[in-house]
Amino acid sequence: MSRPVIVLEFNELSPTLMDRFIEQGHLPGFKALRDQSTVQVTDAGEQSPNLEPWIQWVTFHTGLPFSTHKVFDLGDAHKFKAPRIWDRVLEAGKSVWVCGSMNATIQKPNNKTWFIPDPWAAEVNPYPNGEFDLFFGLVAKYVQDHARETAPWSKKDYLNFVIYMLTHGLSIKSMWMAGKQIVQDKLNKELRWKRATILDRLQWDLFKHYWKSKQPDFSTFFINSTAHFQHFHWRDMEPEHFTANNVPLSPYARDAILTGYKSMDGLVSEALKMAPDAIILLVTALSQQPLLKYESVGGKCIMKPINPDALMKFAGVTQNYRYAPVMSEEFRIYFDSEADAIAAEAKLKGMTVNGQQLLRVIRTKDEIYGGCDIINMPSSDTLIRTSTSNQTVSFVSMFYQAEGAKSGGHHPDGIFWVRTPGQAAKVVPGKLPLTDAAQQLADIMGVRLNDELLQKSAA
Repeated sequence: MSRPVIVLEFNELSPTLMDRFIEQGHLPGFKALRDQSTVQVTDAGEQSPNLEPWIQWVTFHTGLPFSTHKVFDLGDAHKFKAPRIWDRVLEAGKSVWVCGSMNATIQKPNNKTWFIPDPWAAEVNPYPNGEFDLFFGLVAKYVQDHARETAPWSKKDYLNFVIYMLTHGLSIKSMWMAGKQIVQDKLNKELRWKRATILDRLQWDLFKHYWKSKQPDFSTFFINSTAHFQHFHWRDMEPEHFTANNVPLSPYARDAILTGYKSMDGLVSEALKMAPDAIILLVTALSQQPLLKYESVGGKCIMKPINPDALMKFAGVTQNYRYAPVMSEEFRIYFDSEADAIAAEAKLKGMTVNGQQLLRVIRTKDEIYGGCDIINMPSSDTLIRTSTSNQTVSFVSMFYQAEGAKSGGHHPDGIFWVRTPGQAAKVVPGKLPLTDAAQQLADIMGVRLNDELLQKSAA
């Protein structure tokens, strides 16, 4: 009988930090997994602007480089029709459980399929229909608006979520940790960043519930909280790398990154205990390093619309649309027709701040992908101006700053560990192309990915 395979997709963990924290004794779960694994460092094979997790995860799931799949934006994976690893596993008659994989889509789900896309997905739905809708909808709402001062969930949302989780694996440990976090939030709002680790645990409860009850042949479990901590708290952890003196340090977030690794470490320990006979992979696709390119301008901050409808009205957009926030400052706007999108595009591009275009606006047919191009919070009297009517409104009435300045940036190195029970552990020197890591996973599952397309890309 073949062994089940679990792929732990822990987004953007750093091989360097991982080794450091293990040697310091902070990560017994990761150490146990590493000491049983074939250990390699992957090379994403890309540099900025093509070094983004929503690009690299598509590469890992298809085995194809960016030059072939060309999926550049988060939420665009459904536009690329090549099979993913789980599609090939389903074709082979096996069962799959995909829990939150980034920029994921699925081709032909069947009665051996359980699928939840990432919380930024706007065009891909969970499967089976209705089974994960409440969980997916509430998590997406929380993740997309977590940085607001006001809570993204209502009391009814919290109640519905708890009721759902009580029948879908909610653990005593998660309840204890959530209760503890609520108390901490009341005492000190500077510790709200820790909420992300609670959401990880709740998703793990759901993953574990289905893994135990369905016994899938192949499963993935994706979480992003530590990548977020690295982006916003590297400066707090290692201020010596940074020169911008206008960005305050947070004494309450100095250990945020280590906290993220330790939280994930606990999940690894539980995975080893839950599935002692499974093949377990730890994959990060890429990693992070200190982000220094914006230090000369005071760091890069993320600005998001307070009320997207108010912003669209101010811009003069009268066409019907659907607004969908994505990661960081970015968003998508869907229109009824290409003509409507073209009309809105001109108005959105026409908004300026001190002569600078306010929004980055990219239109594809009836869809706009954009984001705020202002990277530092301007003074309270700074105005947004429209080019069509020359109306003005204060920037701070339309946008809020999501957390502090970014201080972690992407790096092409990634972690790739494969634990196969009964096989000796080893460390493989050098760098493994991410496309080759994908083929290794396909080999483990006894399937082929996209050989024909891969050969064409190499030609």
